[in-house]
Amino acid sequence: MLTRLVGSHRAPRQSLRLAGLPSLALLVGGLLVVASIGCQTPIRALVGGKMNLGGKMGVDGDIRMSGEMVTVSRSDNTATPIRTVQVDGYQNAGGGRIAIVDVDGLIVNRNFSGLNSMGENPVALFREKMRRIECDGSISAVVLRINTPGGGVTATDILAHDVANLKQCRNIPVVACLMTTGCGGGYYLATHADQIVAHPTSVVGGIGVILNTYNMQDTLAQYNIIPVPVKSGEKIDLGSPERTMEKHERAILQTMANQFHDRFIAQVRSARGQRLVEGEELLSLGLSDKEKDVEEDDFDDEGARRDLGELFDGRVWTGEQAVALGLVDSTGYLDDAIEIAGRMAGLPENAPVVLLRRDNDRALSEFDVTPNSPMSSLLPLSIPGLDRSKMPTFLYLWQPEPSFVTAGG
Repeated sequence: MLTRLVGSHRAPRQSLRLAGLPSLALLVGGLLVVASIGCQTPIRALVGGKMNLGGKMGVDGDIRMSGEMVTVSRSDNTATPIRTVQVDGYQNAGGGRIAIVDVDGLIVNRNFSGLNSMGENPVALFREKMRRIECDGSISAVVLRINTPGGGVTATDILAHDVANLKQCRNIPVVACLMTTGCGGGYYLATHADQIVAHPTSVVGGIGVILNTYNMQDTLAQYNIIPVPVKSGEKIDLGSPERTMEKHERAILQTMANQFHDRFIAQVRSARGQRLVEGEELLSLGLSDKEKDVEEDDFDDEGARRDLGELFDGRVWTGEQAVALGLVDSTGYLDDAIEIAGRMAGLPENAPVVLLRRDNDRALSEFDVTPNSPMSSLLPLSIPGLDRSKMPTFLYLWQPEPSFVTAGG
């Protein structure tokens, strides 16, 4: 679609010649831009495209500008296939290439929308990248650049399963690099790599499970809102914010959380093996709080007070502490992770480093992030209880930030 605004000195007012109307948003946006810039001559707008416009729209006063403005917009929302974009190294270096696969933000199996984003699904996008690597014999090593507090239990497990399939299919080294945050599902994913590198200042760990539920019964009553559910199946509204959760209902959800937690722990133990430091060893490093008094009276649920040790109680650690605990192999930076991956693959120094990007993705360096920030509404208003239907379910997620509760919506 093409919109051309040409200066004209003939008419005292704006004249519009429409050869098929454009989208309403483009027309209104163009008028706002013109009005905000201001100019000295009346204009004539030549507009191409089609639009069905109902209702009325009026412009009062004169709109004046000088010069010529041409706008071109894409008429479809079709995503281009993933392709490799070289960001470092020498093209003529012998051997293969190293691919960086970025995992940023909340890991959920749903589309995100944001400015400059086509609303990618993180799980679908990761699968597409894995398949591209499986079919590209020139990629000899992979670096998972992880910067996430975690995400949904199932979504995280799907990503980890894809990494395991890649290693089985291609038998190439995979190195995980933990950036600012590598917690919850982010750390779960990292344990499926051959080596884990964390920044000294990374936040690592969060080996736990959380399900966000809310009791809004009293709040609704204050506004004279009385839920009247029509249901078949006594527990079909289990966890509903509209009423107080009963103790035996909480036990049902707690059992599920414990099962997902045990799965996480089993993966960490299997991947890290004898490198893990637990119990008295952890205490000797000064990283344990076993000597502190713990008030057991605050716990009513047997399943909630399982003593699995500090390593698996959901807490987080610095990158340096994580090395001492055996959660990661070394501290370093993204460049170090790339070097390790290349060395494991037997590649020469300065081997080409590539990203997997779509044509409309402007992230073209090792640290760039694809614009895909959640934007649930134009209003900065979030009521967690009312947004419950949009939340992910059980989460491998370190969650100090309340906005993560509704980030998937």
